[in-house]
Amino acid sequence: MARPLIGRTVRRLRSERGFTQQALAARLGISASYLNLIEHDQRAVTASVLIKLTEALGVDLAALSGHSERQLETALREVLADPLLGLEEVPEAEVQAMAASAPNAARGMLALYRAWRVAREDSSGIALPSGRRILLPNEEARDFFHERANHFAELEAAAEAIAREMDAAPSEVNHAIAERLRTKHAVRVTVGPMTDAVRRYDPATRQLWLSEAIPRESRGFRMAFQLMLLEAREAVDAAMASHAPSTPEAASLIRIGLLNYGAAALLMPYALFLAAARALRHDVEALAARFGTSFEQAAHRLSTLQREGARGVPFFFLRADPAGNVDKRFSAAGFPFARFGGSCPKWVVHQAFATPAQVQVQCAELPDGATFLCFARAVRGPAPRWGEPAPVHVVAMGCDIARAPEVVYADGLDLPAARVGIGLSCRLCDRADCRSRAFPPLEHRLRLDPNEDGAAPWRFESR
Repeated sequence: MARPLIGRTVRRLRSERGFTQQALAARLGISASYLNLIEHDQRAVTASVLIKLTEALGVDLAALSGHSERQLETALREVLADPLLGLEEVPEAEVQAMAASAPNAARGMLALYRAWRVAREDSSGIALPSGRRILLPNEEARDFFHERANHFAELEAAAEAIAREMDAAPSEVNHAIAERLRTKHAVRVTVGPMTDAVRRYDPATRQLWLSEAIPRESRGFRMAFQLMLLEAREAVDAAMASHAPSTPEAASLIRIGLLNYGAAALLMPYALFLAAARALRHDVEALAARFGTSFEQAAHRLSTLQREGARGVPFFFLRADPAGNVDKRFSAAGFPFARFGGSCPKWVVHQAFATPAQVQVQCAELPDGATFLCFARAVRGPAPRWGEPAPVHVVAMGCDIARAPEVVYADGLDLPAARVGIGLSCRLCDRADCRSRAFPPLEHRLRLDPNEDGAAPWRFESR
């Protein structure tokens, strides 16, 4: 597995906190030259120095994993490989140097690239008078949650305060929420037929309508959302305080996302859910049954367990449709999602569509050697009406292979032998023997021979 780039992370955190090398070295009780070697990944970090680093920089061990740096490098490699930029192959050392020495400039370049893609792919974006359209609202909202590791202490605290007052067992939470809506806010909840929505709240009459077409766990979640909307506005404002959305649409999407987060925290209280996750070894179906939620709700909640001092297993989470579109994506586990284009067709995410309601498991190895235990299940929503297909998505999760023994889905797997080589996407993957490849890699010249057909769809020159 690739060695974590702790040195660059230490350098970034030191710079963000305004420490010189001499000042931080003095706090650690080491020489400035030794710290310089650590920051350039030329000297191993001992356990005692690692602990001192967390104290001096005010972070926990997970923050030193180098995930932010690796994610930035992945995005840079994706952008620099675009053939329309007309660049020769950019050496890996240059990508790492840019991410390490000029991270703000690198992020600025990524923002410009996104704006260029919007202008290229959506002609209406060219005509915007403000010139501020760098991110689509959904992308800005997704980045907001990703950059904060999908964990919000303010909303956890608000949900816990409400849960303490309700004092209800998991099996009674839905009833307790409905009662609180009625007694504290004079909100009446009615379940009935609805054709153009699944939830509608009328502030004038204080009436909350829920569609009879959605399952019980979805009704409970929407009641929890409504309660957080009425009681957690200050917590939502606090969670958004450090971010200035670029558009009203992005602000609304982020606010709705935070209210959804709060609803999940209310239905699955942090400490109780973390204890159950450990006891059940992260069996998502068992967790959903215990807390009366859907598979997707329980899976998403697992990806938020990143409270300092009480962290769960760092999972990535995503939701994709049959066309390969990813509409939800969070990566506490450090999985380097491709930001542009499709993902690897060999990834378990795409295999899960063939076996609805069954959890599919895969030990996925990326080209750099990083390996993840991945599991995925297709979930089906209610059809809008007879004759129309029901919406189907795959919910997928994964964690670093080192945490696999803590997860029930690893049971019975011979992890070394079960590894399947995948890539971020076909255009960024160097695997020459892949028979599932849809496109040739961008950074290699094609090798074409009319006298021979290869087993793989595309042949190309190695580096």
